[in-house]
Amino acid sequence: MTSGHPVQDRALTPVPCANPLCSPDLSVIVVNYNTAHLLERCVQALRKACEGLSFELVIVDNASRDESASYIREHFPWAKLIANPINVGFGRANNQAVQICTAPYILLLNADAYVYPDAIRQSLKHMANEPHCGVLGAHLVDETGHGIFSGRRFPSSWETFLLRTGLLPRLGRRPPEPAEAPTQSPVQDCDWVVGCYYLVRRSLIDQVGLFDPRYFLYYEEVDHCLAVHAAGWRVQCLNTACVTHVGGGSAATEGALSVGRQISLFQQESGLLYFRKHGGLLGVWRHAALCFLTEVVLGLKFVLKSRRISGLSAFTQQARMICRLMWQTRAGSRPTR
Repeated sequence: MTSGHPVQDRALTPVPCANPLCSPDLSVIVVNYNTAHLLERCVQALRKACEGLSFELVIVDNASRDESASYIREHFPWAKLIANPINVGFGRANNQAVQICTAPYILLLNADAYVYPDAIRQSLKHMANEPHCGVLGAHLVDETGHGIFSGRRFPSSWETFLLRTGLLPRLGRRPPEPAEAPTQSPVQDCDWVVGCYYLVRRSLIDQVGLFDPRYFLYYEEVDHCLAVHAAGWRVQCLNTACVTHVGGGSAATEGALSVGRQISLFQQESGLLYFRKHGGLLGVWRHAALCFLTEVVLGLKFVLKSRRISGLSAFTQQARMICRLMWQTRAGSRPTR
């Protein structure tokens, strides 16, 4: 297992690495979909955090309808732009960008994620000092400063069912940990980390690849981190490296309601693909059955609490979506897009 290249503590001009002959310290990939209004803040925060380092920026525009590609060409001419004619999804877009990255460390960064000034230097220093860490996440905070630990446990269909239906506390069990960022340790091992700030070694990608292209959106980091662990690498979260994550950037342009429905569709489909891949036919049927049962329980609780059925359609629509996706994906064996 290779450990990658240590970060060189050298004084460089705090600008992106535009010279194709230079070897940057870091490659940064931003996948953009109708988020041109967020890119300026994202890139400015990135440039400030990369002072003293050289970096290259690769932006993948997924057929945005807000003239993002033109905006990127005008405002960031030094960045590498991949302008897709169609929306290929998050994982596939990152896979495209990785092919033209040249640094030993690659950071996947959301357009609505704004790194703190010292986050990247701390992250790269940690990766250099921990040669067995293959993927590193950061401590996420929202615009109010409320923090959420980006490390997660691998998903369990049964635990998700108990949590969503409210049955978990009734059985005397605590919600899945961690939900809040722990304070006792600056770095923690975890199963997987949220993909809005996802620092990965190039040597790891050369060994196990990046994202499974079957996932259009969601579960790609979970699936990748399974492969990372299987290959003998560690996945960690650096709690001292902070990133402001707004969330919902595309929804501001597309309309929150329509995007919410689409996101639910993407989550359900990716969940079926994930549990079929790692749990077989029995695993995906168990997952689909528990998702369906979740909507039944939530619908019943809604009727009993509100004493009306006018809002029940939201739960029945979700239940029908699960059945439809099981058919369309052939029980999670193939994607629909």
